[in-house]
Parts: sequence; C-alpha cells; structure tokens
Amino acid sequence: MKWFGRGSDNVEDGRGLGGGTILGGGIGIVVVILGLLFGKDFSGIVSQIPGTEQGAVKQGVPQNDAQAQFISGVLESTEQVWDAQFREMGRQYEHPKLRLFTNQVQSACGGASAAVGPFYCPGDNKVYIDLSFYNELRDRFGAGGDFAQAYVIAHEVGHHVQNLLGISNKLHEARGRLSETEYNRLSVKLELQADFFAGLWAHHAQNLKDFQLEAGDLEEALTAANAIGDDKLQKQAQGEVVPDAFTHGTSQQRMFWFKKGFDTGDIRQGDTFNASEL
Repeated sequence: MKWFGRGSDNVEDGRGLGGGTILGGGIGIVVVILGLLFGKDFSGIVSQIPGTEQGAVKQGVPQNDAQAQFISGVLESTEQVWDAQFREMGRQYEHPKLRLFTNQVQSACGGASAAVGPFYCPGDNKVYIDLSFYNELRDRFGAGGDFAQAYVIAHEVGHHVQNLLGISNKLHEARGRLSETEYNRLSVKLELQADFFAGLWAHHAQNLKDFQLEAGDLEEALTAANAIGDDKLQKQAQGEVVPDAFTHGTSQQRMFWFKKGFDTGDIRQGDTFNASEL
C-alpha cells in the first residue's frame, strides 16, 4: 500500500526510553507461552511489574524513519475512515494515541514487555507497539509486508472503536459472571469483530485521496490473520489444539471476518456477538 498524507498528529515516540531490564523479553515470552498452553490471561503477571520507562515522549516521528512514518500514515487513514463512520452514526470519533516503545512500556493498564505484542489499553485510549514485532511477524510467522503491518494497527484501532461504542466494557463487566470457557468464547467474538473493523477500514481507505492499495496487499493481511489464529499458535506451542482455550479465534475465522469487513464495508455486518456462526 501507499500513503501520501503527512501522517497522524497522534503518534507518541517513546522509543529508547528506559533500560528494558525489568520487563525483559524472557518474562513476556513466558507469559505468552503460558497463555497459549493453558488458555488463560497471564498479562496481570506483567502488569504488576513496574516499568522503568523514563524521559519525555516525543510527539510525531522522525522524517527519516520510514517505518515509523508509514505507521503514522496508517493511523491517519484510520482516523479519516472512523471519523466518517462515526459521523454516519451521529457521533464524534475520538482519535486514539499510538505509542511507539522499545522493550517495555508503562500504560494505564500496567507494565508490558514487547514480547506480549501490540495491544490497546482502554484506560488511556492508546495503541502500544514495539516495531520489532513486525520482524517476528515476518521471520517467525511468514507474514511480512507493509499491509500486514497496517492490518495489525487497524485491528488494535478496532479495539478502540469497540471501547468507544461500549462493546468491550460489556465484556469486561460480564467477566465475573462467566466461566473461563464462556468468557473465552466472548473474547473470541470481540477479537473477530476487531478483525472485521480492520477489514472495514481497508474497504473505506481505498476511497481516501492519500491511500492506494497495491497488488498483493489483501493477501498480506490475510496471511497475517492466518498466521496468528489460536489454532495455529497452539499447535506450534504445545503440539495440540484446545478450542475451549481460544481467545482470538482460529486462523480461518480471523481471515473470514477481516475479509467480510473488507468486502462489505458495512459496520452493521460486523456483529460477531449475534452471528449464528463464526
């Protein structure tokens, strides 16, 4: 894909802050593996460890940093698409911030290591990402390409949309009333809807004057969605698949809902919670 805009004003560059010693990759990797093996959310283990991030965060990204500039452009395109979508709903879209970090970061949701991957924190309405994640996506999962990178950002922004619409809060409120298996099923629906929203973004971004899809872009996003399905990740981590432990959806489901968002561009088609079949 190509983006010809100037980029978003809502990018915070916190790379290079802190020493990265408290929340080093080892702890984060253990958390990810535990989550895959046992189907539980162990992120609280990480969030209880204080971050060491220090120093002033810069607004915007350096002009000579091509990857960061690209991410800024992707964020700007999501702002334009969701501005329009919310206007159609008679609402005003609140732009999220996107925080770049290295090794570790402290958010309103707690501390996190880069090893846990990109995430959205509803406590401060920010998307967090260590750009080294894209190296792992390419090298470990075979899902490289700029549109695969854009899909990741659009998915996390999708969680921001869910937060603004009150969808994710309903899930959070239900957590104490549900069994772990029941909650996991709702979590899958939340994640698949974020994939749908990412596809919806791609559908409408094609009509932006500063945006241009290129041959192979859609395939890159679908490859990324396929690579990070629960079934595939569990198979790689433990040699077997445990459906009751799914929290994000299978590879097939993730590709289906992204493609549905891309094909329809209709937010009304993305109600995964009431879908008869995922």
